Formats: sequence, C-alpha cells, structure tokens
Amino acid sequence: MEQVRTRDFIYTKDNLYFASTNYIHPEDRYISFLRYIPDENGDREKDGVKYRKVGSEEAYTYLRENHPEYLYFCDVTNVEMMGVPLDKVERIIKPEHRLLGLKKTVDEGGNVKNPEIIKKLMDVCDFFHYIGGISYKNMGISGSILPGLQKDDVSDLDYVIYGLDNHRKAIEAFKKYRNTEVYIEGADKHITLNGITDDYWDFVYNKRMNDSSLTPEEFKWYENRKANRGTIDGTLFDILATKNYDEIEGKWGDTRYEPQGISRIECDIESALGAFDNPSLYTVKNLKILEGVEKEITEIVSFTHTYAGEVIDGEHVIAKGKVEKVIKDSGENSYRLVVGTTREAIDEYVKLLEPPV
Repeated sequence: MEQVRTRDFIYTKDNLYFASTNYIHPEDRYISFLRYIPDENGDREKDGVKYRKVGSEEAYTYLRENHPEYLYFCDVTNVEMMGVPLDKVERIIKPEHRLLGLKKTVDEGGNVKNPEIIKKLMDVCDFFHYIGGISYKNMGISGSILPGLQKDDVSDLDYVIYGLDNHRKAIEAFKKYRNTEVYIEGADKHITLNGITDDYWDFVYNKRMNDSSLTPEEFKWYENRKANRGTIDGTLFDILATKNYDEIEGKWGDTRYEPQGISRIECDIESALGAFDNPSLYTVKNLKILEGVEKEITEIVSFTHTYAGEVIDGEHVIAKGKVEKVIKDSGENSYRLVVGTTREAIDEYVKLLEPPV
C-alpha cells in the first residue's frame, strides 16, 4: 500500500478524482474527498473527458447514487466518510512529483498547459527556494493543476510546502518581502509577491466563506495577519503546509473519535504551533462552555483552510464546532472541538472573542 499524504490526489478506475485528507489510512482504502467527476457538460477537460468540480453535499449525493462503494461508516471517527478502496485506485498523483515534472519541462523548454500560469508557479518556487532556503523537493502544487484539470482562466495556485519548519520559513520570507521586488540572482530574474489586493478580496471572501461567521472586514484582517495567501502578477496563491514523511506519527485506529454533540466555547490559546497543519491544531486552556455539550475540551482542530493559522498563542477566542471524544489505545482520553466538519464549515469557527475590526 503506497503511502499517501494530505493533498495527494487519487485517480480511480471510475474516472473520479479524490483529494487525500489524511496522513494515515486504514488497510483497505485511502481516506479522501471527491473533488472532480466526469460530466459531458463539464467546464474542464483531460484526455478527451470533461469534468466538473463538486462541493461537499453534492459529492456525498453523487457517490450514494452512483458509487456507494466509496462511502463507509468509519469505526475510528464514528461517522460516514469517503474513502477510495485500494482495488479502485488507478493512480496516485503527488504534488511534489507534479511540480518537479513541470519544472523540468519548463527548464528544458518544453510545452505545458497554461504556460503563463505555470511561469508564475515557477517564480513562486524560485522565490521560496532562493529567498526562503527551501529545497525544490520540499515543494508541490495541489488543486486543479495537480491532476491537470486546470481551466484556461486559472484563478489561484494551491502551493504546498513540505515540512512544518519549511512552511514557517516560507511564511516568514513572504512576510518580510511581501509587496517588494526582489532580484533572484540564482535564477537571474526579478520577482514580486504581493499581498491580497483590493481587487481580489471579494473573490477570496466568497470562495472561502459560506456563512456570516466572519464579516468581509474581519476576514481581510485575519488573512493579512496570517500571510499564507498572496498574489503574483494578479494570480492568487495559497501557501499550504503538509508534513514530511518523517513527521507523520501513529497508525490507523490507534486513536478513535466519538461524536458528542455541538458546543460553543470561550478559551485561551495555549499553543498554535500546529496552526497551519491539516488539520490545524490549537491547544487551549481556561475553558468556558457557552452553550452545548459540557466536556473538558483541551484542543481545537480545524479541517478547513479558512481557519488555519487564524489565532495565535495567548489569544482569547471563541469557537463553535462538533465535540469529539478522543480515545487512544494508551488510555489517555480527552475531548476536542472540530471546526470544519464539512468543507464549507457552516456556523463553525474559531476567532477572537473581540472582533479585530
């Protein structure tokens, strides 16, 4: 069984594209989420087949009606989940391999789909390699470019940094040189990575927010502070974190989760060290249950990119999500609050108690 990390894609024998959402998996399938399905009226094409992207609710409905074998009740999370059975796997597509392949093609003067957007992608790579000190092998590209399903009008780049320390270096380099032209001597080029400009805030907000948990002004404030999203020559990019293989711990089933209900809490952030991982992890203290299930919650995790890096050490926050009992083989049980039980994260959040703006 090939090791599959978060943000890897899985192409199946049924012409479906899934994105892995886990670092560890059961023996018979890869935990993942359906992203693209064949559709004769789809807005993107690969190998003569048209596809379209699907959201969370439609993904579950589509699989129930067409491929129920990709759905199963997980005895670890105690909820229905998606997972690609091993006998359905046609190909594993890895962001780091895809990026290195594109780089080699560009370096050798070969042809690529959407050459202008791929040039911007390579400029971002060069910036983080020469300015951030990150090896090319610790970078990748996810999103629609990974399986080659990008449209002609690519709106954003899902850029991946492998290794949590490397990701911190990337964020620091971007913060330091954001909105500044830098000369990359090793690549003999000038590169400018900008923050989100006013022209793009509505687009980013509408893409990420599906309810009123954050106002547009609050969203902009958080995103500017996080510095994990920017633009290059008018194209948006995200700086996503994925663990290196040697950072992945545990095995499938050594920790199980039992849903307890919904809670809204108030607490202090003890540590946000894992804030940009997937899931994002915040340890908490001084807990106060505002409503819902009364459990001694010790951490908040977020499965949605919207709340990655949202708050930092020592801040006083409120959060709402699903409470889960964390049951470990070691016997050290605890409770956590899960934000982002669906991709849209409707009425689920972690944010400062006092609005920042």
